[in-house]
Formats: sequence, structure tokens, C-alpha cells
Amino acid sequence: MKSRRTTRGGWQAAILCCALLSAPVFAQVSSYGDKQSGENAGDQLPQVLQKVGVAQRLNQQLPLDAAFVDESGKPVKLGDYFGKHPAILALVYYTCPLLCSEEMDGLTSSLEMVKLTPGKDFNVVIISIDPSDSPEQAAKSKALYVKRYGRPETASGWHFLTGQRPAIDAVTNAVGFGYVRVPGPDGKLSQFAHASSIEIVTPEGKLAQYYLGVEYSPKDMLLGLIDASGNKIGSPVANILTYCYHYDPQTNKHSLIVARVVQLGGMITVAGLGGFMFLMFRKDVNVAREHDLTKKETDKG
Repeated sequence: MKSRRTTRGGWQAAILCCALLSAPVFAQVSSYGDKQSGENAGDQLPQVLQKVGVAQRLNQQLPLDAAFVDESGKPVKLGDYFGKHPAILALVYYTCPLLCSEEMDGLTSSLEMVKLTPGKDFNVVIISIDPSDSPEQAAKSKALYVKRYGRPETASGWHFLTGQRPAIDAVTNAVGFGYVRVPGPDGKLSQFAHASSIEIVTPEGKLAQYYLGVEYSPKDMLLGLIDASGNKIGSPVANILTYCYHYDPQTNKHSLIVARVVQLGGMITVAGLGGFMFLMFRKDVNVAREHDLTKKETDKG
């Protein structure tokens, strides 16, 4: 039991070293014309990502009167999905080439193991941050993830919304979701730099819990939904962000940043594990020496 606890502590130390690579980033919404990517210094985030992040605004009221259009083209209000049940909220965009699909895959996979039913126990509300996304694109995304979820009878509990800038800004500002328009491969401002997170919202429409990254614990999701159903507000989580950002492919700057972060993270992980193994080896050697000395003294006696 002692060695098992020690090993677990070593792994936690190594993981903590990697976690320290990501610093808290406060959210703010930049204007569409702000596309200054800037040069990254060393392994720091590029200038554009300084305006991207998630500020956890627990107990913040969502703008329930914000107007959107659902995947069928029907005008709706955000408040239509609240009042009786909690909801899971995700801010993505349906043409996202990178992180959004990973986020949605992680959400769907987690919900597969949560013994609650969308539409009956909670709602899933997906809002596009791109005003140019259409209800047709929303419908395709809904069909994809409801099919992947494997329970077509729950389709009424999944809501994929599109809207215009004022409604989108009202929600992202309430959530603390900072994002920036950036150029796509064609040079047009067709993509977004953003972080990945989902939120649990109470039936009253208040933010109860944040989950960051692209993989979500089914147990945490279940407990979050149960607590939120009673209008309980959770606690902040470690603000370690996963970013979605695409540089100009001709410069390959995005790949360079990812490579640097991965290499540095790998080096720290290896160093942490190597140090742990070295300490454990020395401890075993010392124990063996003490055992031999004790045995020799006993033999002499």
C-alpha cells in the first residue's frame, strides 16, 4: 500500500509539472477586424491568444431573452430551454476545422455513460459563435451527434442554435467566453481562435459549473447536472485551457507552437518521472544496504 501511494504521488507530481505549462487566461471578446496574430516569444502564446480564454462566472445569469434560430429554422429564445431542467451549454461553431469536433466528441462520449436522458432530465444547448452559420449546418451537426450518441429518441433534448452578433455576444459575455476572428487558409476572416469548455446551467439559467478541455468525466457531469437541478452552484476548476487556433499554413506557425508546447511538456514529464524513478532507486539501494548491514551484525553476534 505504501509503494502504491508513493507511485501515485510521483505521477501526480509529473502531471502537475505539465499542468503548469498552461496559465489562467481571462476572457474578452475582440472585434471581428482584430486579426493581429503577432509573433510568439519562446513558448508563450501568440499575441492573438492573449484575448482568448474562459473566465468562470459562476452564478451568472444567462440572457434568457436572447433570440436565436434552432436547427429547423424556427425562431427561439434561449429561455425556451430553461425553467424545468438544467442544461449543458457549449459554445462552438459548426464549420470549425479543429477543436470543436473534439469538444463535441468528448461531450457525446461522456453523456453516453451518464444515466440521465436528454430532453427528460436535462437539455443540451449548442450555440454557434459564428453569425454566418446557418440552420442547415446546425441541423447537420445535430444529426451527426445524436446519431453518435446512439439514442435517437432523445433528439428533442438536443438543440443546435444559430444567431446574430448581439445575441451571441450577450451569451459569450455572460459565460466569460473570449474568442477572436482569425484568417482561414484563404486569408479571409472565416475562423475563430477560442478555448474549449462546456458549462452546466441551472433551470433558472444561472451558470453552475465549468468543465474545460475536450474530455469530461461522466461522474463529474452526472454530479454537476444533479446539483444544478437543485440550483446549486459549483466551484471554479483549474483554468487549464485547450485552444483552437489556425495560423496561415504557409508560415506553419501553428505547428511550431504546438510542437514547442508538446516538446517542452514531454521534457518536463520525462524529467519528473526520471527524477521520481531515481529517488525510488536510491531509496531501494539504501534499504538494501541497511538490510545487509543488519544481517552482517546479526551474523557477527
